[in-house]
This record gives sequence, structure tokens and C-alpha cells, in this order.
Amino acid sequence: MRIARTLIDGRPRIVVIDADAAHLAPVEHADDALVAIASGRSGEHSTWPLIDLDAYELLAPVATAGKIIAVGLNYVDHTAETGFAQPERPLTFAKYTTSLTGPYSDVVIPDHIAQGVDFEAELALVIGRRCGGDTPATLDDVAAYTVANDVSARDVQFGDVQWTRGKSFDTFTPLGPWLVTPEEFGEPGGHRIHASVDGELLQEDDTAEMIFDVPTILAFVSDGVTLEPGDLILTGTPAGAGGFRTPPRYLQHEQVVEAGVEGIGVLRNRFVHRSRLSA
Repeated sequence: MRIARTLIDGRPRIVVIDADAAHLAPVEHADDALVAIASGRSGEHSTWPLIDLDAYELLAPVATAGKIIAVGLNYVDHTAETGFAQPERPLTFAKYTTSLTGPYSDVVIPDHIAQGVDFEAELALVIGRRCGGDTPATLDDVAAYTVANDVSARDVQFGDVQWTRGKSFDTFTPLGPWLVTPEEFGEPGGHRIHASVDGELLQEDDTAEMIFDVPTILAFVSDGVTLEPGDLILTGTPAGAGGFRTPPRYLQHEQVVEAGVEGIGVLRNRFVHRSRLSA
């Protein structure tokens, strides 16, 4: 089962995709992907009208997230290309929730302060219930999986000496194109992860190659930290991002990045300079 959000008549609507049929939730249905998963599992969605998703704009499948927790340096080859030492425990940082944007929306680069903008294809987890704190979270606490692009302004990221601001500008976390429930996605390891720029494949690996697998990440980030329904966890990116190539290949105005995970789907986002929009 897959959960999407789309824009119809100016308002977000939930869509449940089951057996390749997309069912549009009624107007009164909560704009909440976790509620939609429950509607799908109960069979309620089978009475909803069918919709052609190709005819509508898709939004980020999660409307809000109390926390976005991301993991850095979590693939061996990516860690090697950065020149950093392989971490002994997950390296985590936060992203602001206002960075979330849709799977096909433009990513707006604030080019007056950021020129070294990079892409990072990532597997993302959506927490389904309150967990963590006293008892570590487990795979049973994951409601769904999706794809994220952890867009990173490298000049700001490393100039600040901490990573949050350079990874949190508005629109810097494309998400989607939909959520996939665990029973459809399967084990989080063993899925091809990839990214391309203007059709050129630059990242390709397998989620099984994470240094810290998903259960380890869940246990680590929830140790003493309560996770709430709708919280997002980004699990790291493989080698090939533009900022660590020789010479670096930062994203330019109107370049298009496609980022995907096998079993979920592909994000497709055009990158545009803010200065060009106001010109």
C-alpha cells in the first residue's frame, strides 16, 4: 500500500494506492498520512472514488513532521570520498521542517548565500507511533518508507562548522513521491538507491551497504529521545554526490536531479536560483 498527497481545487487531499488503483479520500478525511494508512488497512479506502494521479500535482507525502533527524557518513564509499574517518556511531543532525517540499517541486537555491549546492539520495523512515525515550525504537515503530533528497549547501554546511543551516533552507528536503508501507517495501536493506543530474547517473548503491543499518539507527536516535508519529529519519547517502568529486560538480540553475530508491519511486526536482526568480 502507498499513500500520496495531491492538490485538488487548491487544497491537499489524501490518496491511497492499492494494487495500482489510486483512491481519493473524501474531503473530510484528515490530511494525515498515518490516518490514511489506517484507512487503507481497514479497507475503508475501497469505497473511495478512483483518481488518475498523473493529472494532479503531488505534494510531500507527510504534511508536517515534528522532527527531521538525518544521519551523515553512513555508507562506506561516501565516507571515504569525503575524507572523514568512518564514524564509530551514527552521526546525526537535524533539518528544519520548513525544508520539506514535494517530489516534483522546484528546489530554490538562496544563491546570495549558497553556491555549492549538492544532492544526496536517501531512504527515509516515517515514525508511526510514539516510541523511544526509555525504550529504543524498532522496525515495528516505522509506519512507512519514502525517498528524500538531503539537499546540502556545502559552502554553508562546512563554513558554519555544523550542518543544520546548510541543509535546512526552504525546499531543501524533497520527499516522496509517496509513502510505502513496510509490508510492501520489505526489509529496508537490499534496495537500489540512486541519483542522477540531467540524466547522468552519479549515485548508485544498495541500502544494504549502510554502515549502520536501520534498526541500529532507530535504536540510537531514540535512546533518551522520544519519537512522535510523523517524525522523519533520513538514513544517509551513498558515494557520488557532486561536492566530493574532482573537480566538484555543484548544481546549477535549472539542472534537474532525480533521486530514487527501488521499491518506492523517484523524486524529480528542478533546481533554480532565487535571484533568477525575482529578476
